[in-house]
Amino acid sequence: MDRSRSLRVLGIEGTAWAASAAVFETSDPTRRTDDERVEIYTDAYEPDSGGIHPREAAEHMHEAIPEVVAQARETAREWAGEYDGRDRQPIDAVAFSRGPGLGPCLRIVATAARATAQRFDVPLVGVNHMVAHLEIGRHRSGFDSPVCLNASGANAHVLGYRNGRYRVLGETMDTGVGNAIDKFTRHLGWSHPGGPKVEERAKDGEFVDLPYVVKGMDFSFSGIMSAAKQAVDNGEAVEDVCFGLQEHVFAMLTEVSERALSLTGSGQLVLGGGVAQNDRLREMLESMCEQRGADFYAPEARFLRDNAGMIAVLGAKMFEADDTLPIEESRIDSNFRPDQVPVTWREDEDWTADGDSVRVGKDDRADGGGHAGDALQGAEATVTFEDGLVTKRRNPRTYRHETLDDRLRRERTRLEARLTSQARREGVPTPVIEDVDPENGVLVYQRVGEADLRDDLTEARVRDVGRHLATIHDAGFVHGDPTTRNVRVGREASETRSSKTTDNAATAERTYLIDFGLGYFTDDAEDYAMDLHVFDQSLTGTADDAEPLLAAAREAYRAESSDPETVLERLREIEGRGRYQ
Repeated sequence: MDRSRSLRVLGIEGTAWAASAAVFETSDPTRRTDDERVEIYTDAYEPDSGGIHPREAAEHMHEAIPEVVAQARETAREWAGEYDGRDRQPIDAVAFSRGPGLGPCLRIVATAARATAQRFDVPLVGVNHMVAHLEIGRHRSGFDSPVCLNASGANAHVLGYRNGRYRVLGETMDTGVGNAIDKFTRHLGWSHPGGPKVEERAKDGEFVDLPYVVKGMDFSFSGIMSAAKQAVDNGEAVEDVCFGLQEHVFAMLTEVSERALSLTGSGQLVLGGGVAQNDRLREMLESMCEQRGADFYAPEARFLRDNAGMIAVLGAKMFEADDTLPIEESRIDSNFRPDQVPVTWREDEDWTADGDSVRVGKDDRADGGGHAGDALQGAEATVTFEDGLVTKRRNPRTYRHETLDDRLRRERTRLEARLTSQARREGVPTPVIEDVDPENGVLVYQRVGEADLRDDLTEARVRDVGRHLATIHDAGFVHGDPTTRNVRVGREASETRSSKTTDNAATAERTYLIDFGLGYFTDDAEDYAMDLHVFDQSLTGTADDAEPLLAAAREAYRAESSDPETVLERLREIEGRGRYQ
């Protein structure tokens, strides 16, 4: 095709509740603004009661898709006649949401897309719905390589790009954030969707303490939803429970987003998904990014809820990259994972490094080691270095409610000190704790290693981590956040100021576990498997070739653990859940 002229793509979306069609034109901005170049037509399914009923949603999709597609086609014809003459085809390609979503709805959309593509004799493009949420944020913001938080009804996960694919850095362990909130509101007898109603009632509420579950960059909503239902049943004011629910759920999403920024070194965050319309969630994310010096962007509402505009925009990029589908290969995939999508439309760049552990100090290197006078802003703490010691301060996080933030800072500081010392007693290399002040969230410990594992990823190092995790699991506790940023590598210091250290002469290469703040004591194999899952995700997100490293970690864990098969079987179950589908 002639790349110099405008390109028009018709997009069709229908993964669940929104029957939507759109036309997107890559015209000269002097002739049509970016806002004007995306025209979206949506007919939303609204259940009479409860949540989405798949059969009713499919019936609605069957009735509504022809009408919205016809409207989008007419707009495409008008634009074609306005700029290119009536003899020009109104569209150059048809893009459709191939998954993930409800199978009956997806099949209706795919049928409409095939028919439209055949009618105009144009190529077909199959778009991953979740990647489209990410890409519309990247497209509208102009960011190079952001981390993306997707917060929608059926999904909740953190994504980032590396080596030709979007990697899942963290995800829900049970249900999507919107669906979780809807389960709570159905308990109250409220109609779908529940999110806006919770947001409105929360405006008059006060804080209620609820469960807060973050494991690395993964998170869980089932416990907090059960507790919220119970709180209402026990007489707590609905407004207060709604307020507490938002403060906990959105703080969890914001925390894992900050961890993803820290892990990847990206200084850019984009938000996607229908729940992203919530003002409190956006406020939290914006506050977090401001505090750590990162850039934040959330598209306008029409691009946050399920919509065909994002399908058309990504479809145009894929079409220009010759990433199209033959009709016979255009079957839908209701479990279509975003990390299964080859990203053909982007250059193969890695993370941007402008947000890498934001440094406050005179030295500007991003090696994570630190020099005297430096201060590094990690995921949730500021770290300073002086005379072989590290001072870690869990400063208040401005995005979290003060009551919740105080509790988490105290608990995590105590746990980090206790579990760091416990792991050392079990023979796992960790820093020596010199001082701890839980009330102010301060730890002082020996400086260990020369770099993060992220900067020295070898099979030997990864095997060390596998053995270390097996050791602490056998001792009855988990690390909680064993990412490649929370492992330090290098020679053991030959000297130390620590009065508690007796081994001052060792010079062997060591692999240290640090930052046990999310750890806890447990005898549940599921918890041990989650530790391994978090480590696997961080390897996938930071290694150029993760497969040999994953195999090495598994091999070492199996050799060291007293009951590896039980834990690894649980790990396989976790990996197979497809939790954000």
